[in-house]
Amino acid sequence: MVKDIFSLQRMQVVSWIYLAVLTVGSLIFFSWTAAWSVLAGGMIAILSFWVSQRDLTGFLDSLVENPDKTEKEAKARFGKSGFLLRFWIRFIIIGVVVLLLIRFSSINTFGLILGLSTIVFTVTFTAVEIVRRYYFSGRR
Repeated sequence: MVKDIFSLQRMQVVSWIYLAVLTVGSLIFFSWTAAWSVLAGGMIAILSFWVSQRDLTGFLDSLVENPDKTEKEAKARFGKSGFLLRFWIRFIIIGVVVLLLIRFSSINTFGLILGLSTIVFTVTFTAVEIVRRYYFSGRR
């Protein structure tokens, strides 16, 4: 049951829905600039989450595939360094994109931060849902 709630694909769908609600809400209650900022920040966050998921899944799959223990350990060390390198490259790219958006675009900083928080809200929502189902399922 928890596996169904916590699937990464489900979290991505919830993230896109949440981003759409935030963007439309920003357009209705604030301005086009705020809505654009939320959308830009949310797309950056969701795409980064998707790439992280893909990298982590590939890294974990490479550990499971090989039955030879020494080759598996060597592949794990290489995979770990590659995973960390991709993480830092992605982090730097996000920083540069956000810097360029702030510097050369008329972007609402609060909206950008709200959009970048899309994944944080999705993870929080998923965690609350897991706790709610646990406590109300009678397993205490």
